[in-house]
Amino acid sequence: MGCGTSVATETQGKNVETDEAVKPPTPALTMKAAVLIQRWYRRYMARLEMRRRYTWNIFQSIEYAGEQDQLQLSSFFSFMLDNFTQLNGNGPDLISQLLDPVVDPWLDRETCYNLIPVPDSYTGPRISFPLSVSDTNALLSAFKEQQTLHARYVLQLLYETKKLLKHMPNIIHLSTSYTKEITICGDLHGRLDDLLLIFYKNGLPSAETPYVFNGDFVDRGKKSIEVVILLFAYLLLYPDYMHLNRGNHEDHIMNLRWKGRSIWFTKEVMQKYKTHGREILQLFQDIFSLLPVATVIDGKILIVHGGISDQTNLDFLSSIERHKVKSALRFPRCSLEQLDIGQSCRQAKRMRSTDSSRPSSSRSHSKNQRTPNLRKRRCRVSRQDSAASTSSSSSSSSSSSSLCSPRTPCCLSPRPCPSSPSMPYAISVLQVPFLDSLSSVPPPSPPQHEREWKQIVDILWSDPKTQEGCSPNTFRGGGCYFGPDVTRRLLVQHGLQLLIRSHECKQEGYELCHGGQVITIFSASNYYEEGSNRGAYIKLGRELVPRFYQYQVSRTTRKLTLTQRVRAAEGSALRALKEKLFAHRSELMAGFQQYDQNNTGSISVSEWAQVLESVLRLDLPWRTLRPHLTRLAPDGSVEYRSCFEDMGPEIPLPQVTPNLAETLFRYRTDIEIIFNIIDKDHSGLISTEEFRHTWRLFSAHLGVDIDDRAIDDLARSIDFNKDGSIDFTEFLEAFKVVHKLDNKDQHFNGKTDKLMEEGM
Repeated sequence: MGCGTSVATETQGKNVETDEAVKPPTPALTMKAAVLIQRWYRRYMARLEMRRRYTWNIFQSIEYAGEQDQLQLSSFFSFMLDNFTQLNGNGPDLISQLLDPVVDPWLDRETCYNLIPVPDSYTGPRISFPLSVSDTNALLSAFKEQQTLHARYVLQLLYETKKLLKHMPNIIHLSTSYTKEITICGDLHGRLDDLLLIFYKNGLPSAETPYVFNGDFVDRGKKSIEVVILLFAYLLLYPDYMHLNRGNHEDHIMNLRWKGRSIWFTKEVMQKYKTHGREILQLFQDIFSLLPVATVIDGKILIVHGGISDQTNLDFLSSIERHKVKSALRFPRCSLEQLDIGQSCRQAKRMRSTDSSRPSSSRSHSKNQRTPNLRKRRCRVSRQDSAASTSSSSSSSSSSSSLCSPRTPCCLSPRPCPSSPSMPYAISVLQVPFLDSLSSVPPPSPPQHEREWKQIVDILWSDPKTQEGCSPNTFRGGGCYFGPDVTRRLLVQHGLQLLIRSHECKQEGYELCHGGQVITIFSASNYYEEGSNRGAYIKLGRELVPRFYQYQVSRTTRKLTLTQRVRAAEGSALRALKEKLFAHRSELMAGFQQYDQNNTGSISVSEWAQVLESVLRLDLPWRTLRPHLTRLAPDGSVEYRSCFEDMGPEIPLPQVTPNLAETLFRYRTDIEIIFNIIDKDHSGLISTEEFRHTWRLFSAHLGVDIDDRAIDDLARSIDFNKDGSIDFTEFLEAFKVVHKLDNKDQHFNGKTDKLMEEGM
């Protein structure tokens, strides 16, 4: 005690002496310090916001580029159907079964699931039909404990869901007069934790708590099966209070894709249900096509997944046979012979003998597609692009509901169709040869099935834009961009006051646009990266005033500072962007070297940025990103070869030519999908002959110049045990991009953060 008192007394005395020695700061000095601190903080937050924004732009641009790749892959599947039938010997090939499936007689029996025994060793939930509250509670508890529902119960639940959906209309009409509030949720994308948190905060589905889930229940997340099983179970339990709209990911072709850490639905099903996975997937395919495409509340609020176009008509949408559109990615087939001008062409050909020696069509070019030469047509058709002479406002049906096709070689591309919605232009006039002149005739109206398909594509794929008018959604590759005038026109036409849609991740979980007439709601938090965005849902009462509820599922985000969250998301985004650069290395190098005539290895920053945008088309702030992607020479120019120093293949393959290797890196995900389709038993093995034929078609479809001998050499080199089969898993591992200098990026980010904290 004595020592403690003595020390305190001595310390107190020192403090008194110090206080007398230090003079208090003047008010002017205090104000100056406050201004400096405020200026530093504002600059710090501005730079942090800049990093957050370009990180978000990278994630979104790469996501949409992936959707364009998916459309390209869908076009390849159709190409294979036209050029490569009987892939696996007897019967229709697997890709034919995928796109035009033949119903399995075993699946056609409603009680087929009764033939699947449930062993006594099964410890998961056991449910009975019709479902009860105890069954849905059992499912909730089981999924929280990471249990999997037995295939027998999954099949039975899917059958019951299919029977219910068959009797539902295309557009569901709800009323708030029977309930206090209706809850509207956006994309979940296989995030079970988000769904469980919504149920915890807002209540389980019931007569008192009705829900509308606005599509995209599956893909990307690891729990898509559990999410859709819960949604379908509550739909069966409360069909009047649980409502599900179809999203663009409720599509069996879309579900094939998986990339990076994302788990796509087809892969998840086959991993969890190895024995009955194919039967389950076929039922999901049927169910997805039977989901309603829109919901209307009190005749005033329209809810669709993607958006609308200038051709959207709710009355027509109500009348279509939605189950026929199994996939919005599948282009309707049509040919020139469908045009009602064939007789005129034949007459003209008989009367003009010189036509037989002339080319039957001139080649048309566009930004998104190169139309092949129509050498074998019986008449000439020249197209006039009405869209070229007008702005993006008020596009026609053909342009507004386009799926932008990939560039295809003219010698092997599928037969084009003048009225195909995959073409990025509209046809206003057809020039038909008649006697000694060309006669203009109006194009025929598109077939019924094509009009129905266009309506579905627009509803599922479109996005709003700030500019007036309607134009093709070239960034995603499908649907359209619709402006405020398009929104106003549709709302007035149908007596509506608000459009609620999803389809786009928003940092706060929701966003208002078009003067508050369009609301985007997104319910999958941490969509791109941990802490990248919040999730949200909407509650609507009888006054129809939307109220927003936000949340974020995370066990670690709350422990991180804002700077740490931004740094983690930024690092993930930059790694994905560097992989994109590596996959387009030869194109980028060719572009760089056009500006570097003297082969100095350096070009200006503006030239470097221009090449990146022209090749990648990601619409990113390249000058801002430059310090993360490349280094500068002493004179301030960009050493462009340093863009690729941080990356390399997982396993060096000296026997693979650089051109083939880069193509494999770029299309690795697409090739993985194709070969997983060919691998019927999911053994991971495919024959070398299948590898050769499929890769040749794929390279021909993309216009990639790969020598057949190089493909054969590659097939032989990866058949390690020379048994005629390829272990495709090992093959894919060899073509993974490895980031060699991740530690360098972490050091750079840490140094940047430190500089920001020190006031730069």
